[in-house]
Amino acid sequence: MKSLKPLWLTGPVFLAGLSAAPAQASGLTVTVEIPRLGVSEYHRPYVAMWIEGGGLARPLDLAVWYDVKMADNGGTKWLSDMRLWWRKSGRNLQMPVDGVSGATKAPGTHTVNFTEGRKPLASLPAGQYEFVIEAARELGGREFLRIPFQWPPKGGESLSAKGGSELGAIKLNLKK
Repeated sequence: MKSLKPLWLTGPVFLAGLSAAPAQASGLTVTVEIPRLGVSEYHRPYVAMWIEGGGLARPLDLAVWYDVKMADNGGTKWLSDMRLWWRKSGRNLQMPVDGVSGATKAPGTHTVNFTEGRKPLASLPAGQYEFVIEAARELGGREFLRIPFQWPPKGGESLSAKGGSELGAIKLNLKK
């Protein structure tokens, strides 16, 4: 009896699939360092990240880390401590926001990726922008940093800023 090879192993669709490389979309990767503070009562900071400028009608929220597990959405009570974000965007949001809200993070380095064409970068037009990050901590301080950038990036670019208290090193890697 003659052995037949499955059609998918020899057909043109399979061969075309071998030569097709996935398209690389522009995007940005944010690396956030949350420092370990030597205080007697440590609370994880609430953190908001957003993009503003470039003719946007309102800031583009990327991420908001807060106590999402508190009963009756009680963690939202302290979101207004991130005063800059709260005045620009937060007070107009109904938390949690799908794809934006997340739990607070422990001290250390955390990375988040955003891809062009997918939320929240789906509708970001070309222009000059600022990436803004703000952190506030119960019984602690408040700090924000700004990193100017151009969208879409002309190539791979790495930008950074360094916090002095509530935030450590912040890196913004843009890819074309």
